[in-house]
Amino acid sequence: MLLVNFLDAGAAITSQPITIEFEDGARLRRYTPDFRVIWSNGRSELVEVKYRVDLRAQWARLRPGFVAARAMARKNGGRFRIATERGIRGPLLDNARRLLPLRKAPLDPAISECALGTARTLCEPTFERIVDAMSCDRAMALGVVWRLIARGAFKVDLAAPIHPNSPVGLA
Repeated sequence: MLLVNFLDAGAAITSQPITIEFEDGARLRRYTPDFRVIWSNGRSELVEVKYRVDLRAQWARLRPGFVAARAMARKNGGRFRIATERGIRGPLLDNARRLLPLRKAPLDPAISECALGTARTLCEPTFERIVDAMSCDRAMALGVVWRLIARGAFKVDLAAPIHPNSPVGLA
């Protein structure tokens, strides 16, 4: 859920949105996906979250429900996906945890404009080059650059760790 909020602030997330009934051989069974995500562009996803070890151990029992969920999602113009710790944990999640609280943190307009102007003047702006070239206090410069990344005014590769040499682009 944190990643969805980070990637698309306008996305709507519903926990355990539906229960799907399906036939598994001669038995009638039920399956309830963990989440429905409706992205701000209208795309819809049913999402199941599982640890990989549990997914492997229970695959034979879980698979029929996943097949039914995939069919229902497609029928309704969406998709079904399984998210595991391998796809969730990593630099993107680390960046989301760091940057989400900064999206609403106060931002000094003058220092923000200084950071943006500095980035425009640099041939190949990086996080560190922008901070070093700003004429204000280093702590203020760092805070503003982090907030501008969090708000999307500065673009960095969010799927990689953000470090001093991270290239920074203007939105």
